[in-house]
Amino acid sequence: MRKLLNVFLLVSLASAILLLTISRMNAAQGLTSGNTLTIFNWGDYIDATLVKQFEDETGVKVIYETFDSNEAMMTKIEQGGTTYDIAVPSEYMIDKMRQENLLITLDHSKLPNLKNIDERFMDLPFDPDNKFSVPYFWGTVGIVYNSTMLDGIEIDSWNDLWNPKLKNEIFLIDGAREVIGMGLNSLGYSLNDINKEHLREAKEKLDSLTPNVKAIVGDEARTLLENREAAIGLVWSGVASEIMYENEELEYVVPKEGSNLWFDNMVIPKTAKNVEAAHQFINFILDAKIAAQNTEYVSYSTPNKEALKHMPEEMVNDQRFYPPAELTEKLEVYENLGKKNLAYYNELFLEFKMHRK
Repeated sequence: MRKLLNVFLLVSLASAILLLTISRMNAAQGLTSGNTLTIFNWGDYIDATLVKQFEDETGVKVIYETFDSNEAMMTKIEQGGTTYDIAVPSEYMIDKMRQENLLITLDHSKLPNLKNIDERFMDLPFDPDNKFSVPYFWGTVGIVYNSTMLDGIEIDSWNDLWNPKLKNEIFLIDGAREVIGMGLNSLGYSLNDINKEHLREAKEKLDSLTPNVKAIVGDEARTLLENREAAIGLVWSGVASEIMYENEELEYVVPKEGSNLWFDNMVIPKTAKNVEAAHQFINFILDAKIAAQNTEYVSYSTPNKEALKHMPEEMVNDQRFYPPAELTEKLEVYENLGKKNLAYYNELFLEFKMHRK
């Protein structure tokens, strides 16, 4: 009996040592719950070397996941299967998340680098006093085009896209707000219009654009436009900047009727497990030199005024991506339209996509 007891004690001791060893190995790798930071961001929207630098400087292990739409991000956070410590939604979704009590109030005392953000991008209607969000990137929605493929056709208006000479020459973003918004703007209506007659009119006008639309695409728009698969794309400004770097034949314009001025901000979801590390990471990204490096990689416009001092002059002075106030005043920020209205936008967009088939 004593022999059996000794064997039991030895097995228990070995198990305890094994568990302790695994625990220490996990801690060394940053895999314990208290030493892990889970980030939910758009695809290809950060310089990965900065994530590694943050890990090296803090000892925090970063788990990085991506989404392709605000709605997909929101659904996953609502479901709560994965507890994200940081997410990067757009302005109208921040408003929605704020109203649905899905965000943690930020501790500004832990974000000393917040002083680097241009005041123009602070205290906006979707988050007064920036209680829940910190600016990450901003930009516009516009038209990228290859003038060498257009046979002298000028592009400075949404309505230029309906030119019958542009048959099969346009790629569109796979986004309801962007495409329906283009239809609304082309008719002189607001991007946030909820008048069903106006929306139906915009959808019918988009149907007439179908012969010119080669495809409705996602991230692959970059490669397709770089490779001259079509002459024109409805894109976000950062996508335009990136592909223009790869193909100097391309140009970008914000249509004269107006367009979308968007903001992506960092937030801490209510279910976050590592709020301390979340604040650390946000403050890290707000550092002027870090923000400059990140901006040069991502190619979108930075709201960090101190970062601009560390960036190439040709980038900072490019008015296509840092437009003057007289242009930005004509642009609209997406508003939270509410579930019913957003559902109607999505319904019309689906009808448009089905019409193409």
